Amino acid sequence: MNPMLIAQLVLMIGVFYFLIIMPKNKKIKLEKQFLTDLKTGDKIITIAGIHGKVSEIAETTIVMETMSGKLKIEKSSISAEMSLKLNEKK
Repeated sequence: MNPMLIAQLVLMIGVFYFLIIMPKNKKIKLEKQFLTDLKTGDKIITIAGIHGKVSEIAETTIVMETMSGKLKIEKSSISAEMSLKLNEKK
């Protein structure tokens, strides 16, 4: 096999890893950390765009207080990226 071809293949795999896989893993780690650090009183935004404040936390669900009442939602439906941006504006 041509050594130049092998070098190009290794370079392509390296670029693929650093541009696609590494940022995705970093985002997943950030989201997990956000959900574990979540506490009552934190302002959050769901993936659907609903704004509210955390009033109760269970293992997989959260009771969220909105202007129209309380909603019980799954933790996985919280947008960590949008919620972090909301809390930075303080």
